[in-house]
Amino acid sequence: MSEESFAVELVQRDGFEFGVDFDGDGLLDLRVDEPPPLGGGRGPNAARLLAAAVGHCLSASLLFCLRKARVEVGGIRTRVQGSLVRNEHGRLRVGELRIALQPELEPADRDRIGRCLEVFEDFCLVGQSVKRGIPLHIEVEPLVAAHASEEKNP
Repeated sequence: MSEESFAVELVQRDGFEFGVDFDGDGLLDLRVDEPPPLGGGRGPNAARLLAAAVGHCLSASLLFCLRKARVEVGGIRTRVQGSLVRNEHGRLRVGELRIALQPELEPADRDRIGRCLEVFEDFCLVGQSVKRGIPLHIEVEPLVAAHASEEKNP
């Protein structure tokens, strides 16, 4: 088994605002910041980046599986809701993440996604890593493709 590495570099810009340089050609920099009153809120903070990383990983994993199963996906909308809790020392921590994935599918494909629903989570490296310390509650709610509903209701 080979190990891969990656790197990001953060450079302080102003106050609690940092620029994030991703180690890769063509990747745009990202601005991160803390919300007021600590920072200026000019970018997502670490908890939101964590939620985005988990949501993206699960979305990509589900999309990959559905495409391998030759299921037409019109798009996926994913919502990640996190909660902050205080630990025994009074420090804020991410208590849990609730992830709702909504792939847009053709009506005929809804019955063909069962296997993907069983396995896609296991292939999300971020989700599987994070859930060792933070509970993840994952739900998939397939939506009917927009053009399919238009055909039924002209």
